[in-house]
Amino acid sequence: MKNAKIYYYRAENCKNKQQKLSLLNSLSFKELEFEHIIPDNKNNWINQTDNDFETLIPVCDKQTKLGKNQHAIFKLFSNGVSTNRDEWVYDFSKEYLIEKMQFFFEEYNKEVERWIKWKEQHNYKDIKEESNPVVDNFLHERNFIKWSKMIKRDKLRKHKKDSFKITDITNCLYRPFVKNYLYYGYTPIDIKGEFNQILSNENSFIVFNNGELQPFNNIIVNSIVDLHFNGDSVCLPFYIYDKEGNPQENITNWALELFREHYQIEITKEQIFNYVYAVLHDPNYREKYEQNLKREFPRIPLYENFEQWAKFGKELMDLHLNYESVEQYPLKRIDSDKAKIPKVKLKADKANGVIILDDNTQLSGIPNEAWDYKLGNRSALEWVLDQYKEKTPKDATIAQNFNTYKFTDHKEHVIDLLCRVCKVSIETVRIVQSLHDLSPIEIHP
Repeated sequence: MKNAKIYYYRAENCKNKQQKLSLLNSLSFKELEFEHIIPDNKNNWINQTDNDFETLIPVCDKQTKLGKNQHAIFKLFSNGVSTNRDEWVYDFSKEYLIEKMQFFFEEYNKEVERWIKWKEQHNYKDIKEESNPVVDNFLHERNFIKWSKMIKRDKLRKHKKDSFKITDITNCLYRPFVKNYLYYGYTPIDIKGEFNQILSNENSFIVFNNGELQPFNNIIVNSIVDLHFNGDSVCLPFYIYDKEGNPQENITNWALELFREHYQIEITKEQIFNYVYAVLHDPNYREKYEQNLKREFPRIPLYENFEQWAKFGKELMDLHLNYESVEQYPLKRIDSDKAKIPKVKLKADKANGVIILDDNTQLSGIPNEAWDYKLGNRSALEWVLDQYKEKTPKDATIAQNFNTYKFTDHKEHVIDLLCRVCKVSIETVRIVQSLHDLSPIEIHP
């Protein structure tokens, strides 16, 4: 297809799929004003870039095996945990999570036993494909737990039984600034990530989102994160650990030598870690490389004043890692007793600086800049509000047997958390403004 030409029509004023279809239905083909486009060297048709992104230093390489690439800043990266059954394996309550998982394993083991007998009765010696209709028809006879490709392929078909283990329960960050308990066991988790190599009380990792669904964002954490924590999450740890638990810095020696040679000063791997965190928060960097960051892993420029960038990165890290212990922002709490059973709201009134928790309680005095600290399409405050709402579970078995969440059980904790995240947001916006002023990138309107 070397001689093929590509023509593109852009429906400028259409906001959704239906409007586009209506427009196309109302016009003849000859009335469409096509634009002749030439793909760039990355085969992008639209949203092409003309910048120096390819000359920057890769943070890591998703095209190579983990731990094998030495010509990047980080040796190893991990995706977040992909469970495919969030409502089963996550919970605010450890007690309720235990109940759910005990039920899960009872039902799962029954299905393994039933599957073995069913195959014998029907003379099926081997089912090679987990999507085989035979398997699906079998499972639909008693559909108590969610079945996904991985649990069918790697566990059910291999007749692997399992049992509940209290030691598999751990703390995690399900969404930004929202901690949950997670059952991090082999059977109910589809893809566990490389957290066995990076998880430690002394470790921390930069989590950035990779993909086009949300604006680029990143945050430092020190616990397991979900795959959709802040988008399609990718984790860059500072340490990696061998089987004996011995730590090794995840910054490559290649990167250390490159930074030292460029800046001609003594630099540590920890400073490089801090520097990367600051650069990824630079609003000018995010704007200039917006399209690149939707398609590729970040690349890092070598800005002047390395030590100042590393200092700002360390300030941001301390703020984000310690969000539960930072000083509370003095929001004004307003309580009333107008409703004996108050309806949960958890709504933000940004214009008036107010958060309405329920019919009886609201918080006021939220500065405008607090809403400006965003991770993806939501501000940090909005992430908290969204995750603590009362929602009907999508899983039928969870909805029937384990719909135990009540906001009233967590109300005081949420108020405390909002006051602290408000402080974190204001301070983050302040530091990011300093990064904007320090950044050598000029963005022209």
